Amino acid sequence: MSDRHVTTDDSWAPDACTLPTHERPLRLAEFDQFFRDAVQGVDRLSAQHLRLQLDGAEQVEETARDLTARESSCCSFFAFDIVRPSPDSLTLDVRVPAAHVDVLDALAERATSVRGRK
Repeated sequence: MSDRHVTTDDSWAPDACTLPTHERPLRLAEFDQFFRDAVQGVDRLSAQHLRLQLDGAEQVEETARDLTARESSCCSFFAFDIVRPSPDSLTLDVRVPAAHVDVLDALAERATSVRGRK
């Protein structure tokens, strides 16, 4: 059984998410904007691990830290790790437990499809 909450806005929020329903479209829009503006590459390292290659700008790191902290507070199953391998690059690793692979699938699909649309 999938724990994905299906909505008409194509949201990938799972039922386990504690973010109030009326706030979910705003968070989705924030992620879409982040994916468009910051994501340069999407790598699926395993079923439970997604790596996003990000623009290395300082503002991107600040936005990523803020967005992932807020997302972790309502979807505690996400594990986010932001690393700066060099001064000009930034990675965001997203991990989920096996029970939430479908949420990571949807996140990866959204990041891939939204990225590049400016």
